[in-house]
Amino acid sequence: MTVGQAIELDTQAAHYLRTVLRLKKQQQLIVFNGQGNEYRAKVSLVSRKSVVIQVLSKQIKDIESPLTIHLGLGISRSERMDWAIQKSVELGVGRITPLLTERCVVKLTDEKRQLRLRHWQAIIQHAAEQSGRTRLPLLQPIQTLTDWVSEQTALCFFLDPCADKSLAAHTPEQRHVTLLSGPEGGFTDQERAFATEAGFIPVRLGPRILRTETAALAAISAIQTLWGDFS
Repeated sequence: MTVGQAIELDTQAAHYLRTVLRLKKQQQLIVFNGQGNEYRAKVSLVSRKSVVIQVLSKQIKDIESPLTIHLGLGISRSERMDWAIQKSVELGVGRITPLLTERCVVKLTDEKRQLRLRHWQAIIQHAAEQSGRTRLPLLQPIQTLTDWVSEQTALCFFLDPCADKSLAAHTPEQRHVTLLSGPEGGFTDQERAFATEAGFIPVRLGPRILRTETAALAAISAIQTLWGDFS
């Protein structure tokens, strides 16, 4: 994206600008490229078939957290998964990997995996737009929990209501934290053991049992408060 460039919006973005925002020709708006830059633009064409904007100026706007958070999220039912992904983007997560676990109740064929990934990517983009982020969090391909945990480094946690330590008992040596959060049924004993062997530290979030979407978001908020940009 360069200053002076004319860009024809895709169908979804054009519909939003024309029907929801009801912007007219010559009106200005802010757009971003997903890589850290923000641009002021104006509408140069609005029709039933096409919406074109022209880039007027560029400005660097980086509001990313100084702490890189990689979320490994056990796949749950659609509404819960969508909610967890959307809110984790708003809270500043930098990378999300959907995980297949033993108690995952969602069955995905190869075709459904691709559909889900496109759906989640759209949620990430919309959440970034809403929250003012100019960098899109990275959505990784779906993996099994066992494959994923063996690949992670730095300070790694997994949420476990049976754990006896909290997040505050640890401090990341680098500006990177990996968080593993389970599906509706939680982790099996075998998954807990595998994660621990891979270097993940079990932590609890208080004395109450939290729903899967609540647990992930509460943990991200706590991480941002302890070591990120909430403090």
